[in-house]
Amino acid sequence: MQRNMSLWVKSVLASSKRLAIPIMTHPGIDLTGHTVYETVHSPQLHSGAVRAVSEAYPTGASTMIMDLSVEAEAFGAKVRFSDNEVPSVTERCVYDAESIERLAIPNMSQGRLDQWVESARLAAMTIIDRPVLAGCIGPFSLAARLYDVTEIMTAILTEPECILPLVDKCTQFLISYVRAFKSVGANGIVIAEPVAGVLSPDLCTQFSSDFVRRIVQSVQDESFLVILHNCGDTDSLIASMYGTGAAAFHFGNRCNITSALEQLPSDILVLGNLDPVGVFKSGTPETVRAETEVLLQATKRFPNFVISSGCDVPPNVPLKNIDAFFDALAAFNRA
Repeated sequence: MQRNMSLWVKSVLASSKRLAIPIMTHPGIDLTGHTVYETVHSPQLHSGAVRAVSEAYPTGASTMIMDLSVEAEAFGAKVRFSDNEVPSVTERCVYDAESIERLAIPNMSQGRLDQWVESARLAAMTIIDRPVLAGCIGPFSLAARLYDVTEIMTAILTEPECILPLVDKCTQFLISYVRAFKSVGANGIVIAEPVAGVLSPDLCTQFSSDFVRRIVQSVQDESFLVILHNCGDTDSLIASMYGTGAAAFHFGNRCNITSALEQLPSDILVLGNLDPVGVFKSGTPETVRAETEVLLQATKRFPNFVISSGCDVPPNVPLKNIDAFFDALAAFNRA
C-alpha cells in the first residue's frame, strides 16, 4: 500500500506514545507453524509470517526476515540452510582483482531474489494498517560475504584499489534490488551493514557510507524510507552513518543509544536496541519487561526514539518474552 512516509515520520515524532518496530519476523514463522527453511524459500510463507506478526502484535511497521545470504547467493556464493537457523554463507566466490572483474552483477531472476521481492509484494498488498519495510544487506557487508570477512579486512588496508570495485558492483546491484522492492509497494528498506561496524570512521565512510549514500539518493523519497542498520561498534561511526542521508538509523545493543540520540538531529528516527539474544531469546518475561522499561526510561526525553530489538530477533524466541516486551511498552505509554 502506497503511503507518504515523510508524513508518517512526522506523525511518529509528534506522537505522545512510544512506537515499537522490532526487527521481528521469525516469531511469525513459529506462529504459522513452519520451518525457517520452508519460509525462506516461499514468498507465501514469508509474507504469511510477516502478516502473522502484524496481527499478533502492535508493531509500528512490519519487517521482513533479515536473511543476509540472499544477495550473496545471487552472486554465486554457497549458502547453508537448515530447518531452524538463519541461512549462512559458507564459501567465498571472489579472491582477487581478476575474479572481481569477472564477477557478474545478478539480475532479479537469480537465486531467491525474485522470491524475496514477491514476499514484499504480498506483504504490502495484505498489510494496510502500517508500513511494510523490506530488507537487504549493505554494500560493504555484501562485499565481505563475497570476499570473506577476515580477508576483506586485510585487503582494504593492503590493496583498497581491489576492494573498491567490488563494493561498487555490490552497490549497483543493491540499487536495482531496492528499486524492485519499491516498485512492488514496500514503503521502505532496512539496509543491514553490520560489517561496517568494525571499521574506523574514515574507512567506514570510504568503504560503506559513501556507497550507502548512492543507494539512498537513488530510492529515498516521500513514499520510500531508508533505515540504515548497523549492529557493530557504532559509537564512533554516527557522523559517518549520518552522512549517508538515510532518514532513520537502527542500532545494535553494543551502541550507546542515548549518545547516538544526542549526536543525531531530532527529526531523524533512531531505532534500537534491546539485545535480541541476551534479552529476547535467553531472558525471562520478567527480565524482558525490566530491560524494556530501563531502555524506555533512558530515552524518554527523545521524541525521535523508536524502541526495537538490536538486530533481527532469532528463531525460537519464547512468545511470552515478546508479550512481555509489548506489555512493558503499553504500561509506559499509559503512564
